[in-house]
Amino acid sequence: MMKKKKTDFEARFWSGTRKHSAVGLLEVFFQFNDRAIVKEALSIMVQYSLEKKSRIREHPAEVFHLHQSLRSLVRAARLIGKQEKKGSFKISSDINFSKIMTGSLSEEEYRDPLRVFQKAFKDCSLEEFDGLLAAMVYFSLGNSRCDEEKRIIIPYIQLTKMLDAAWLIVERVSKEK
Repeated sequence: MMKKKKTDFEARFWSGTRKHSAVGLLEVFFQFNDRAIVKEALSIMVQYSLEKKSRIREHPAEVFHLHQSLRSLVRAARLIGKQEKKGSFKISSDINFSKIMTGSLSEEEYRDPLRVFQKAFKDCSLEEFDGLLAAMVYFSLGNSRCDEEKRIIIPYIQLTKMLDAAWLIVERVSKEK
């Protein structure tokens, strides 16, 4: 298990606290956000980002709040992925596989959700995830369209998987306590 070292994941705006442990931030994220609602909101933001002359008109503050909390989640996921690579972070992978519970994850990713974080940051850098989140907010709240679908879609898929993996990690860590 990982030490309780606290890091600033830029979460003060949405969580009220500046420093969290990586897993602690994931726990707080899911206290503030329902995984299914976040995934649906991300999907809607991507759709609006890719459509011409359309924008989210309801609750732009919620879009910004989601942007801020997802930025923090991505930073925590990156740290957890790095710690797992070094062997300093472990969670139980002795889990019964259930296709219903996997979300967007494969069986292998479901059994070892830490791999999702490693793969996500192999495919996309932190800056690319920040760019995705900024582009989704900008294009979904404005009237213009993102012309670079690839710039949004690949990080979006990785982010969706990270949400499922983060949720699994929180569930497994809470069972170990």
